[in-house]
Amino acid sequence: MITRLAISGYRSLRDVTIDLGALTVVTGPNGSGKSSLYRALRLLSDVAQGRIIASLAMEGGLSSTLWAGPEKFSSRMKAGEQPVEGLVRSGPVSLKLGFASEDYGYAIDLGLPVPSMSRFSHDPEIKTEALWVGETLGRANLVAERRGPACRIRAGDSSVWRDVRGGLSPLDSMMTHRADAGDALELLLLRERMRQWRFYDDLRTDRDAPARRPHVGTYTPILASDGGDLGAAIQTILESGDGGALEDTIADAFDGATLEVGDGFAVEMRQHGLLRPLRAAELSDGTLRYFLLAAALLSPRPPELMILNEPEASLHPDLLAPLGRLMVKAAERCQLIVVTHAATLVAVLEAHRECRLVALHKELGETIVRDAGLLAWRWPTR
Repeated sequence: MITRLAISGYRSLRDVTIDLGALTVVTGPNGSGKSSLYRALRLLSDVAQGRIIASLAMEGGLSSTLWAGPEKFSSRMKAGEQPVEGLVRSGPVSLKLGFASEDYGYAIDLGLPVPSMSRFSHDPEIKTEALWVGETLGRANLVAERRGPACRIRAGDSSVWRDVRGGLSPLDSMMTHRADAGDALELLLLRERMRQWRFYDDLRTDRDAPARRPHVGTYTPILASDGGDLGAAIQTILESGDGGALEDTIADAFDGATLEVGDGFAVEMRQHGLLRPLRAAELSDGTLRYFLLAAALLSPRPPELMILNEPEASLHPDLLAPLGRLMVKAAERCQLIVVTHAATLVAVLEAHRECRLVALHKELGETIVRDAGLLAWRWPTR
């Protein structure tokens, strides 16, 4: 389980460190930085996929994603006695992302390239990376590190370091280009775990959504990110997963209704008083979205970490409490992070004893975590 997340220099997240639990709820008013925190998690996942540079380019490049305020605020700026202005910079321009789990920790530092005439001169570079054992980075527990093109890996449990031959490209992570089952097993294990992180923020419910149309179905233990294989995912849960939990959550939300999967793996809902089932094409956006969330959360192959961004979108308020109860059940099988501003959903989740609430707000354009306290975190040096 990820126990700590650290972000520095990304959008409004100038310097944020938060503790995570088995069930973590990230909430706050509009513009408080919830989406930025979610996207930072996606960027961390993209490191393991080998596409963090491309992902930053899609966001407008490193310059567009960097914290736009001063490197630090003076006490007079915070008190409103002095205009907010840039001070003399003490460190390099950088975007840092990191996390610690119960066994491993990882951090990456991205910066600006050396100016050149290349058309690709705006691509960010990976300056440093570090992988360590335990929750806090230190000299004794460091397993692998990368500084510029150089990479070194500790040989097993010994204090002997092995310098990896061949320099790394500034666009390539040691996570993808130096992981090896023989010499860098820790890198390989962590990379594969990060690749299994599951994100849901684009479940389509519009008129032309794939989930509304029949499909060829195959065994589907993991719902696609857009929900296009909903029918096959539902049938897989009914046959190989917790079909009883699925039936209970549908009945809980829709007054005894049941789900079926008809011809062409099309989802159908039966309700009391109707002579025929309602096909997916007839369902409201909110009803279809609830089915999609149920299929994601009750996956027969739960990931180590699942992240949901604003799952309440288009849902009727009456569905938020059943959704919260479903999330609590899902958090028994995988770590769950929910980014939401729905007060009803937050209240249901917060009542669970395992829930950790992360409340965000803005001060001088910077995202602040309420009641966070001082959390230990150490970044690798360039």
